[in-house]
Amino acid sequence: MTSEELLQKVRKIEIKTRSLSRNIFAGEYHSQFKGRGMAFSEVREYQPGDDVRSIDWNVTARLNRPFIKVYEEERELTVMLLVDVSGSRDFGTQGQFKRDTMAEIAATLAFSTIENNDKVGVLFFSDRIEKFIPPKKGKTHVLHIIRELISFEPQSHGTDVGQALQYFTNAQKRHSTAFLISDFLLKEDVARLEKPVMIAANRHDLHVVEVYDRRDKELPNIGLVKAHDAETGRDVWIDTALPSVRRAYADRSDRLQASLRTLWKKNGIANVSVRTDEDYVKALMKLFKRI
Repeated sequence: MTSEELLQKVRKIEIKTRSLSRNIFAGEYHSQFKGRGMAFSEVREYQPGDDVRSIDWNVTARLNRPFIKVYEEERELTVMLLVDVSGSRDFGTQGQFKRDTMAEIAATLAFSTIENNDKVGVLFFSDRIEKFIPPKKGKTHVLHIIRELISFEPQSHGTDVGQALQYFTNAQKRHSTAFLISDFLLKEDVARLEKPVMIAANRHDLHVVEVYDRRDKELPNIGLVKAHDAETGRDVWIDTALPSVRRAYADRSDRLQASLRTLWKKNGIANVSVRTDEDYVKALMKLFKRI
């Protein structure tokens, strides 16, 4: 992709996603995420009817009369986007590639963040940590993120969601709202994710967006085909004409999805699935209402 083509694509995504952020998601974002936390503001003298649990015992002892801690809503949030850049994102048979849908969703969330004067950062991951962009404010910062979403090429092609979550919880000490965006085509047992998911969900507001292609979950009957695994680099011949092959493929996908749904529910994580040929606006609105 030339620099001119990149700029054109950045501009196209900016126009589309910024409009969505302003006209559709601004109210949902503000109502769902703003004012979630409480920050210490000041102490004042106790008044009848105040919650005794708010008494500041150190100040009370020092001044010999009761004082309470006063808190106010935290108005500035930090939003982190954890984006899967593994090889399987370069796949799409319906509408567009998964990487394009992921980029648009991430850009929409990023613009929603700066429209509300909050900070946004990004973590790109494969089976290693590919790149970390610290949270900042401003349009220039978001356009930098969009350029990376479009043009970033990872060093590796596998997927390790657990490692990404561990890095995130270690790097992001301050409480944040995080969106994990992936196709979740995992090679490892979902049980390996339980600990990092639990820790991340306890420390942050973690939400999940699954982006998938129709053929990730079902095979068409098109006879003998050569399939290439973008993450392992292996080629394999598959006879899709066999019902048993198509059924086994679908069953594996169903088992994986069931395990992931159980994991998200167990940890109180709102999640939504977006197919590449579907309108992701409706999916994001649904996600916001679940949070």
